[in-house]
Amino acid sequence: MKNTKTLFFALAFFMAATFSAFAQLQSPAPSPAASVSQVVGFTKINIDYSSPAVKGRKIFGEIEKYGVTWRAGANNQTIIEFSTPVSVGGKNLRAGKYSIFMTPIESGDWMVHLNSKAASVFAYMKDGKIDEEAVAKDDAVAFKGMTTRGGKTERLQYHISAEDNKIAKITMAWEGVMVSFMVDTQVDQKMEGFKSVF
Repeated sequence: MKNTKTLFFALAFFMAATFSAFAQLQSPAPSPAASVSQVVGFTKINIDYSSPAVKGRKIFGEIEKYGVTWRAGANNQTIIEFSTPVSVGGKNLRAGKYSIFMTPIESGDWMVHLNSKAASVFAYMKDGKIDEEAVAKDDAVAFKGMTTRGGKTERLQYHISAEDNKIAKITMAWEGVMVSFMVDTQVDQKMEGFKSVF
């Protein structure tokens, strides 16, 4: 009888522990976190983003409206970080973190914004809409990204290529669109500065 009670309690404890473990198990995130990094010249470039899938939907022009600034990813803001000063869109930027926003355009090149506060695009919501003037005010730089159309990328992804190991090419691809921009890591200027010290 004692063994039966012990077995019963052991079985009950096992079932409770198993149920608790299953209750804590969560399903995978629909837009999983992703990151990509590359050293170009003397600069480490890192991009942290979330990667949504198309899932048969029309993304640009319907879910993400043309002419409305978008977070260029999902969930939290997409963050690009430079370990040294760089030049982007013809403007010198300090080392640090910036959030990437994009403004989809139906035809022609999309606008790319690097936000100086590394803020979320939703920080610029006013009366249920993105306040484009407030976005522009906090742009560290805004410029037209090289936009190509065609093909299909199911899950949003970013790529960094080292080009000539002085200039980095950053590309965002999703659905049937690729938007690229160049980051000058200012290797020559840094070498000149190094030489002038000696």
